[in-house]
Amino acid sequence: MATRSAIAMKTPEGKIKAIYCHWDGYVDHNGKILINSYTDLDKVKNLIDLGDLSCLRSEIGEKHNFDAKYGDEPELPLTDEWCLAYHRDRGEEWSGTSPQIMDDAVAFVDAFDGSSCEYFYLFDGRDWLVSNGTKDENGFPIFDFVEVELLKEITG
Repeated sequence: MATRSAIAMKTPEGKIKAIYCHWDGYVDHNGKILINSYTDLDKVKNLIDLGDLSCLRSEIGEKHNFDAKYGDEPELPLTDEWCLAYHRDRGEEWSGTSPQIMDDAVAFVDAFDGSSCEYFYLFDGRDWLVSNGTKDENGFPIFDFVEVELLKEITG
């Protein structure tokens, strides 16, 4: 079963630019990948510019066969660590998989909540934050640092 997530970054204009990710959205997977592999602003921008993802991986990678199984195409490089993008790798229409621009974090969570996302990741330019969609009494999503959420999982 998929654990859907949304991955976003704050733009220099203060907007939120976001994509959908279908698999492994929980903090112990996608959260770890984001804090370990996507800490450079340019790499985060390149990730978001891929558009919607089937799978987040530690490398953005290059175009590869969306449906290939391990060892199917030995002449191609191994792609286990490459992101799997709906437009780049499966050829889906860009108009349906391109990043979305929202005004703020409330609009970000609201926009992807309809996609059954369980986790919402936001890069603020320096740190990765995560929300499970819970909102405070004023209707604002509650975010915390990914590292803090990982520690909560470890300490139970």
